[in-house]
Amino acid sequence: MEAALGRVRAQLGRQYQLLIAGERVTAPQQFDSRDPAQPSRVVGVHQKATAEMAVRAIEDAHAYFDEWARTPIESRVEMLVRAADLMRQRKFEFNSWMVFEAGKSWAEAEADTSEAIDFCEYYARQMLKWGNPDPLLQLPGEKDQLRYLPLGVGVVIPPWNFPLAITCGMTAAALVAGNTVVLKPSSDTPTIAAQLVDVLLEAGIPRRALNFLTGSGTTIGDVIVEHPKTRFVSFTGSREVGLHINQLAAKPQRGQIWIKRVVAEMGGKDAIVVDAETDVDTAVEGVLVSAFGYQGQKCSACSRAIVDRSIYNEFVEKLKARVETLKVGSPEDPSNYMGPVINAGAKRTILEYIEKGQKEGGRLIAGGEAIAGEEGHFIKPTVIADVADDATIFQEEIFGPVLAITPARDFDHALELANSTEYGLTGAVYTNNREKIEKAAERFHVGNLYINRKCTGAMVGAHPFGGFNMSGTDSKAGGPDYLLQFLQAKAIAEKIS
Repeated sequence: MEAALGRVRAQLGRQYQLLIAGERVTAPQQFDSRDPAQPSRVVGVHQKATAEMAVRAIEDAHAYFDEWARTPIESRVEMLVRAADLMRQRKFEFNSWMVFEAGKSWAEAEADTSEAIDFCEYYARQMLKWGNPDPLLQLPGEKDQLRYLPLGVGVVIPPWNFPLAITCGMTAAALVAGNTVVLKPSSDTPTIAAQLVDVLLEAGIPRRALNFLTGSGTTIGDVIVEHPKTRFVSFTGSREVGLHINQLAAKPQRGQIWIKRVVAEMGGKDAIVVDAETDVDTAVEGVLVSAFGYQGQKCSACSRAIVDRSIYNEFVEKLKARVETLKVGSPEDPSNYMGPVINAGAKRTILEYIEKGQKEGGRLIAGGEAIAGEEGHFIKPTVIADVADDATIFQEEIFGPVLAITPARDFDHALELANSTEYGLTGAVYTNNREKIEKAAERFHVGNLYINRKCTGAMVGAHPFGGFNMSGTDSKAGGPDYLLQFLQAKAIAEKIS
């Protein structure tokens, strides 16, 4: 890993081009991607695509769609497996890019790259299944079959927080299903996306099947979502942007002949319920890792601990002691558990939430400030206790290293509190009581529920990922049904003698 960091460090500051209609393109203006731990350091120089470039990308992807859709499924599958192999060979380089551009610790970067590899291999094998579906009921005198066909041009808009895994998963799923893709990565982490595009092309994905657009969401984002030839939009990000995309996609444009499909995974306000009938030390560790892994910048992160009143004080004191042991600093140093938050705007917003949490009656017991004298966007892991269920920090997604702790009268009250936000992504319960486990399975309204373990770290194939309510369309990434988001079923009945 240290050797890979050195190799990647030597490449920082390079310029990257767009990929449109199979050609590398330079735009009139560029922007810098910077290291959040050292903002004066440029990671990559990227193009600000224009609206005209965005239109060209969609239209050429549409023109090439029929050719790519006719590519044999087995060939598309082989390309994904080859891409997984290439990423495995270059795992430490990808990890290093995430250390520099996303502020990920060594461990968090390793998990991100590994998940990208898993997505490629899992979706490749799932596509073989959908290419050879289970037989239908055969009516007498007929040959009846069902075929799964690709949709068309897909716009893929991934987030910055899993800049390889989620970007790769969304893109690979659309491509292996036979769709062409226009990929517009986050402007915070475009270099990692550019590295992924290079791997996919090297693995055999045709240059016209995958367009790469960087730039302002306001300049090109709405353009590619609204375009009449866009068939679907796959988005992961904030609630506000996801709802905006859904609204834009729902309005038909002149010349549009389909209802656009939107796959949206949005925010979370995830809770861990700590019951009286559990080991407090185990629960403290699960909450700690869920709340402060990657600085709390995960839609699955625990931002609320709801603790039975009878063990509340013990839990708070033990958590406080553990949080104070966490080291914060440059992610280049593997001894640091937490790195920076993604940018200056995020840092400012998170600090405002911390201040509001105290003004609304919360008791600050750990953290609560940035690290003095550090250039990067660092915030200490922050814990605010005695938070009311109507407090802002109990209801709104913060997306930073801030944990609210709230007491509950009993287990039923804890579940009521857990379900009291507009989100429903992940949650966890710590209890040794089997009846309470079954009650949580029935009543805790989230897409991903974990029992006696942390609420982050969904594994491809084992934990299909996606949430309820304002957390999104519950598309279940990494699950057996996910590719159906990018396919349409055609039933064929042939009369035979």
